Amino acid sequence: MALKPPQASVYIRMSKADRVKEEVGWFKLVFAGFLATDISLVAWLAQNYKTADAVLLVLASIGVVLVTLIIIVVNRAAFKRMAKLESL
Repeated sequence: MALKPPQASVYIRMSKADRVKEEVGWFKLVFAGFLATDISLVAWLAQNYKTADAVLLVLASIGVVLVTLIIIVVNRAAFKRMAKLESL
């Protein structure tokens, strides 16, 4: 049995300000997860740059760059939602 998505009426009961607050809350959660991942990758690189294989170092470096870019995108999206909240 497949799960159904929530009905649109569930979202109608929520005010726009509350909906934007919830979105900002989710962005904070996503931001924190990616930030922890980024810090962990940088720490791993700092500890293992002498002993790790070159392939692992390149992949970890690419991972750091990608995760950092994702953090920037999430941060900008959260600030856009906060600006939207100010205008409501």
